[in-house]
Amino acid sequence: MTNVLAIGFDPHTIPDFDPAPVAAGIEQGSKAFAELGLAEDLLLIDFAELDGRAQAKIVERLQQRQYDCVLIGGGVRKPPALLELFQTVVNLVHWHQPDAAIAFNESPSDSPDWVLKALEQRRNR
Repeated sequence: MTNVLAIGFDPHTIPDFDPAPVAAGIEQGSKAFAELGLAEDLLLIDFAELDGRAQAKIVERLQQRQYDCVLIGGGVRKPPALLELFQTVVNLVHWHQPDAAIAFNESPSDSPDWVLKALEQRRNR
């Protein structure tokens, strides 16, 4: 079984944001992971925990098992104001899961496609 950790924001915790489209995309992506035989471990970060608690939860999850790929969601990497968090998350993955492929997505629903591409790149290195 291929183990994938998907890290992103819990859309229900983002202020002044309609969570419905993102929540639907996460659900669609999770179904696609299952259909592809990929074991998805979903870690949704509470937007209010950007004071270090989120990083601690990420480290804890990264230490629980070996992952073949870690997906870092667009909400973590796209807003310029979150660049420091994005850098921290990438480094945490690199330090705690050095053999895992790292993937990024455009939307929650296309996550499995990007994970498959990252896994292929890892196999071909």
